[in-house]
Amino acid sequence: MSMFGQHARVRAAQQRMTEARLAVAVPASALLARGEKHLVLVLGAAAGAGFVMGRMNVRPLRIPGLGSLLGGVMAEVTALGASFLAQSAAEDA
Repeated sequence: MSMFGQHARVRAAQQRMTEARLAVAVPASALLARGEKHLVLVLGAAAGAGFVMGRMNVRPLRIPGLGSLLGGVMAEVTALGASFLAQSAAEDA
């Protein structure tokens, strides 16, 4: 395949990626907005899931892929938690 053909395939793939990103952005932002609106419910669900997993003696690192997920996004989760705390403290003030 010529270089121009490969370049066209790359451009088409980039266009599909942009369209897919936009298609996912709307539902994801709606989900995040709903999570911020009902923060106590989200935290309660997370606590309940943690309690159930603890009672069933399910170790999260034994679930395939969860260990790398926890290790890879720990900084992002910490930053997100800090931003939630900062937002709630700003709303209380």
